[in-house]
Amino acid sequence: MAASVNLDAIAIVSERDDNIIRITSEGYGEIEVDIFDNHISEKECGTTLSLVKGVASCFSKRGYKIGGFDGYVTSDVLSGSGLSSSAAYEVLIGNILSGLYNDYKIDSITIAEIGKEAENVYFGKPCGLLDQTASSVGGLITVDFADMDNPLVEKIDVDFSEFNHALCIVDTKGSHADLTDEYASIPAEMKSIAKFFGKEYLSQVEKNDFYKNIPQIRGTVCDRAILRAIHWYTENERVDGQVKALKCDDFTRFKDLINASGNSSFKYLQNVYVSKNIAQQNISLALALSEEILNGKGACRVHGGGFAGTIQAFVPLDLVNEFKNRMEYVFGKDSCYILSVRNYGGVRIV
Repeated sequence: MAASVNLDAIAIVSERDDNIIRITSEGYGEIEVDIFDNHISEKECGTTLSLVKGVASCFSKRGYKIGGFDGYVTSDVLSGSGLSSSAAYEVLIGNILSGLYNDYKIDSITIAEIGKEAENVYFGKPCGLLDQTASSVGGLITVDFADMDNPLVEKIDVDFSEFNHALCIVDTKGSHADLTDEYASIPAEMKSIAKFFGKEYLSQVEKNDFYKNIPQIRGTVCDRAILRAIHWYTENERVDGQVKALKCDDFTRFKDLINASGNSSFKYLQNVYVSKNIAQQNISLALALSEEILNGKGACRVHGGGFAGTIQAFVPLDLVNEFKNRMEYVFGKDSCYILSVRNYGGVRIV
């Protein structure tokens, strides 16, 4: 489950008559990309240039038209904090190329898939498809990835304010930079268990077979991999429960499942702090403070891929001001964002 929120990456663009994409981003320098340069460079990994090059190359590989443009970009999506700024940027470039050269006919899921490929191959981050899909489709969505070539996306119509709660995101000022190896270890360890059963993905392994074979699995993989697999199996069930709870207007049940998901992330997925730097635990501290403030009345959990960056909290409206003030007292001014779900994904504004 994921959602797009009311933070934006926006571009004003003009078509060029050559093969150059030139973009200036507010607060950053200018980048220039030759759309026919599909060379993958290690030096460019982790850069905005690699994302632009990757999206253009993936468009071309899929047979879509591409061309040059000049663009000026502004964004209030926090970079490196877990709010999927790279996914937002990929979707932005995808929508520009769809609009300028493909009559806006490329659907939102395809643009998300192109963004994921650009991030995996050119940017060098082994992310999944969830962030790009949420950014591209818009709204609160649930995605079934059982068939990776045809993910099933369902929109859930919800306004958290109707349940007298606000969605708050707290930026704990921990950067996601240089954490690629931490993110990569999660799918790698889960795949190591799937490999024990002769499969590629855990989704191909029955839950009961997994539990029955834990003693044998321990002889081939580390215990953390087993714990992460336990999280994976139970998290799938929790997402189904969250969707059902929202559809039934049972917000108490929804919050209970959010808290359970966060506890499982902390104990089993273990993506709340970096194992090679256990002394720095921004997210752990933010979660502890949230639980003290909320006192059983809301919900909180690590946000996104974890390890650094942000937490999310569902806060009763009568506690929002206190929550925001106390969080910013610890993590600094403007570290707490009170957000709403944005029902639009990638769009052209006219």
